[in-house]
Amino acid sequence: MNQVMSRVLFCRYATAAGLMLLMASPASAQQSSGLPDAPVSTRALTAQAQTPPPLTTPQQASPPLPKAPGLAITLEQALELAKRNNPTLQANQALIQQNKAQEITANLRPNPVLSWDSQFLPLFSPSLWSDSNYWETQAQYDVGIGYLFERGRKRQHRVDAARTLTAVTESQVSDAQRTVLSSAAQLFIAALLAKSNLEFAEGLLDSYKKTVDLSEERFKAGAMSRNDVLKIQLQSLQFETDVSSARLAHTQALTSLRQFLGFDSVPADYDVDGKLVYEAVPLRLEAVQARALANRPDRQAAQRSVIASQSQVGLAKANGKVDLNVNFDYTRLNQSNLGAFYFNIPLPVFNKNQGEIARTQYVVTQSQFQQKAAEQQVLTDVRNSYEGLRSSEKVVQLYDKGYLEKATQSLDITRFSYEHGAASLLDFLDAERSYRSVQLSYRQALATYMTSLEQLRQAVGTRELR
Repeated sequence: MNQVMSRVLFCRYATAAGLMLLMASPASAQQSSGLPDAPVSTRALTAQAQTPPPLTTPQQASPPLPKAPGLAITLEQALELAKRNNPTLQANQALIQQNKAQEITANLRPNPVLSWDSQFLPLFSPSLWSDSNYWETQAQYDVGIGYLFERGRKRQHRVDAARTLTAVTESQVSDAQRTVLSSAAQLFIAALLAKSNLEFAEGLLDSYKKTVDLSEERFKAGAMSRNDVLKIQLQSLQFETDVSSARLAHTQALTSLRQFLGFDSVPADYDVDGKLVYEAVPLRLEAVQARALANRPDRQAAQRSVIASQSQVGLAKANGKVDLNVNFDYTRLNQSNLGAFYFNIPLPVFNKNQGEIARTQYVVTQSQFQQKAAEQQVLTDVRNSYEGLRSSEKVVQLYDKGYLEKATQSLDITRFSYEHGAASLLDFLDAERSYRSVQLSYRQALATYMTSLEQLRQAVGTRELR
């Protein structure tokens, strides 16, 4: 009985000493869990550094052989590949060339018209076909040339309307590029998150395998019951499932990103290179809104649409001006050479193109309202993205200011207590699950922050926010 009491007292004293040691040295607890030191304004996350250490074992397994490095692209390289190889952007670039071809068509002048005829042919008097005198004195031959003189500066208005339409298309293509690049950046961040989760899950599995091996050794030594060993072994299923799910998510994320980069631009076994990182971005809402109003391509397209609609009004008024058709005819008749001028111009009594002029004026009004709506949409997008960035930033700061360290300390304390008999196996497994949940949530918070930053860049219309 005295021996049992002595053993219980020893375990209690050992546990209390271990708790005091862990609480007095949080830096050493952080070092044991591998949490990297980071500056206040920037925090990077790597999966290997966040893997908890296994239970102490005298036999250390040999490290796995490193895999052959493949092609790994950074975020800047991914955006450049998307800009050059994305099929949607390439198709939109063709729209600009189509509009420039229409400018050539708009600048063309009318073609001159060549005409000729023969009159008084003896079709019903066959005997006259052999009479040379008839052909010289009775038959008539005409050759003429005509040209349509456009009035009202129609050609200049057509060119102006075509050029303004090209400017609108260029802004629309730039806006499409803004959307595609933002989607590519967000998919890149999703691939980084999937990669980080996969590395973290693999690290946890390797660490837990060592815990299982140590538990089996303790069972053989009589220091652990068979039931506890089975519980530890069954918990491996969760770690195996996490690795499988993380590997699938990583593959799917890379496939989705490859679609935006162009399938032929990267090999099938490529990967992403980067870290989930928190970078503080000091911004003022009014400054980014003003920058967005100056840079957003969709707002520029709305502004240019107003100019384009105004040019359509000028073209409609020019088309209301009637054109002059001038012809000159040369005639050979009765051995005489004759000439004649013909002038033809419609009388604008009824049709002055009034309907088209009125329609284009209403189009101007419509485009002005659309410009105002585009400006309001820009301000709304920037405000929503800005607030989303600040919200996600606060969540990341909550983890950085203590929750990560607390999760690591909780796991280390529970592990120490379990090793010395002061905590149950269920407590240890619950601490493992809590630690894994906190780490995965932190990774998701970093990815959400980086995604919010990309959404703000998309809302502003440029990657340079300051």
